[in-house]
Amino acid sequence: FYYKGTADFNVPHTLAVVGTREATEYGRNVVKKILSELRDSGVMTVSGLAYGIDTEAHVRSLEYGLKTVAVMGCGLGTIYPYQNQHLAEQIVEQGGAIISEYGFKTMPDRLNFPKRNRIIAGMADAVMVAETANKGGSMITAYIAQSYNKDVFAVPGSVFESHHDGCHELIRKNVAAILTSGQELMEMMNWESANKSVQTTLFVDLTEAEQQVVDQIRGAGEISIDHLAEALSELSPSKLAGLLLGLELKGVVTCKPGKVYTMN
Repeated sequence: FYYKGTADFNVPHTLAVVGTREATEYGRNVVKKILSELRDSGVMTVSGLAYGIDTEAHVRSLEYGLKTVAVMGCGLGTIYPYQNQHLAEQIVEQGGAIISEYGFKTMPDRLNFPKRNRIIAGMADAVMVAETANKGGSMITAYIAQSYNKDVFAVPGSVFESHHDGCHELIRKNVAAILTSGQELMEMMNWESANKSVQTTLFVDLTEAEQQVVDQIRGAGEISIDHLAEALSELSPSKLAGLLLGLELKGVVTCKPGKVYTMN
């Protein structure tokens, strides 16, 4: 991947916001409402920098102090659509990033955009479909997210408007849960409790072996499972893996991509 910006791609909570390019006032207000309610939550948003819901998601994220990442269907040398050039610059300036799997000079191609949707789904802990008809990139993203065992949410709309048919289909087929507020998202994802610090020495009873693992992780700041195995050679790989899983479930440690562990 190629990227421009300073975004931390290992933040605790990432929400993909997707929807139609032909966003209505209702769809834009949905994004505004939910992201405004996520202000100060530390959630990072991901979208595709396209017209409509994508643009609204990035703009509102910046407005409410949320880091945001734009996944592009072209190289970093070409911002598409061109009208979002300034928006892309703002995303980077405010601590987010624009990313692409394509070389710098790759021009926009209609086949690139459905492919990049798998990256949006893959980066996210949860995917919110704000507004969409029953065909299009947002539906592709939702079904890909489901195949990745990600949580998918859809905002219901008017039964008289085809712009909402996709959201209703996702809800009807149990691909997505109904979402109407940022608070609902935080509760259903259990993100509120995840933001609370854990005082391991006072409130979590650790076995002697668990304490050994914790001491190694705390001393290193972050450490891979391979280096942990070297430092704790008296523990078998299966025993170490079991201890790490138990510590994760207790909320003491966090596993980052690449099997790298840090204190929670």
